[in-house]
Amino acid sequence: MLKRKIEQALINWKNTPNHSPLIIKGCRQCGKTFSVRDFAKKNYKYEVYLNFFKNPSYISIFDGSLEIDNLIMMMSALLGPSAVFKQGETVIILDEIQACPEARTALKFFREDGRFDVIGTGSLLGVKGYGKQPKSIPVGSETVIEMHPLDFEEFLWANGITPQIIDKLKEYFNEEKPVPEALHEKMRQLILQYTVVGGMPEVVDTFVNTKQMNSVLALQRDIVRSYEDDMVKYADDKDKSLIKECFQSIPKQLSKENKKFQYSIVKKGGTASKFQGSIQWIEDAGIIARCYNLDLPELPLDGNAIDDVFKVYMQDSGLLVSMLEDGTQFDILQGNLYGYKGAIFENLMADIFTKMGRKLYYYHKDSGLEIDFVIRYKGGATLIEVKATTGNTKSTKTILSNPEKYHVAGAIKLGDYNVGRNEKMLTIPIYMGFLLNEF
Repeated sequence: MLKRKIEQALINWKNTPNHSPLIIKGCRQCGKTFSVRDFAKKNYKYEVYLNFFKNPSYISIFDGSLEIDNLIMMMSALLGPSAVFKQGETVIILDEIQACPEARTALKFFREDGRFDVIGTGSLLGVKGYGKQPKSIPVGSETVIEMHPLDFEEFLWANGITPQIIDKLKEYFNEEKPVPEALHEKMRQLILQYTVVGGMPEVVDTFVNTKQMNSVLALQRDIVRSYEDDMVKYADDKDKSLIKECFQSIPKQLSKENKKFQYSIVKKGGTASKFQGSIQWIEDAGIIARCYNLDLPELPLDGNAIDDVFKVYMQDSGLLVSMLEDGTQFDILQGNLYGYKGAIFENLMADIFTKMGRKLYYYHKDSGLEIDFVIRYKGGATLIEVKATTGNTKSTKTILSNPEKYHVAGAIKLGDYNVGRNEKMLTIPIYMGFLLNEF
């Protein structure tokens, strides 16, 4: 069974006095249902489970009065004796809650009543065109946690890397010492594997148990197809084809020298007015993350972001690789990282940063200055260069040598090499990217 960080977040929520109902949101198939039900099994005597996708009849429970005693009566009538309601011992799980807007509204009443813990999950919460929106979501009536596919650290756990080994990596990172060769090579192989496998639980489980990359790829492409099906099924009619075209253009967008998202790449003559809603839909569904260009690479990053100039990355690197041509998996696993103009490694870092809760920013000027990512790290603006090969860092050196113009704390270069430092530039292996989690 895969160990997930969401487990601790759920325990923390349960242990918080007078906690509100909980909403777990995240992309389809990232493990929300399994994690929530596993938590329920370990922490409650009774579980009342409603899945609004699999059993649309459950929606009728919330058609009438949202008074809690009435809802309990209706749930008991539909579920029979398996539904046991005991104060402090029962958790109610409302799976795919976005399919029942009234259930979302009912969270306010569960919060006021206080007898039962309630957890809702949703993969298409808030996406435009998905059914009716709740009549009201009063402030304070719910707690929202965003869940992602497995991050690299969770992937390491799944592959037998112990917390003790991860602590050693942290030690080498903090002390800026090279990682011993045997461990370095092991971690190097694991980050290449993570790049092609990604973090979808079923995919990771298949990889760990079989190591069969053809099975991994088949599962990934099934997930991508299910995303495309959702776009056709749940979006507004006028947006269906536009959303799918935007999504399918992502590999082309990233293969360009300048990876700025261009609507004309989606379709000849494409414009922001035609496609910007489509990008928003895919982002709201948790499939992609936007990386915004900055006016200046300094804090506050959000304040310096240019709203209409951005790159688009897949939130899961494995799904991106599955969208590329056959043979790409093999090339990456062999350490051949020259394709797609560095886009695969850039997407890998976007995956790692997004899953640790970072918003994404980069810096590009027409003069030629380009920094892959800019992050807030240890309280300062830090330049992040991602280099599949040794690559030059001319832009970084220019910015670091002009402190009166650019207010940055330093720079970190990630790539296929060991730990080292050159003045303000720290070099680390790309597998250490997940350690940059101090804001």
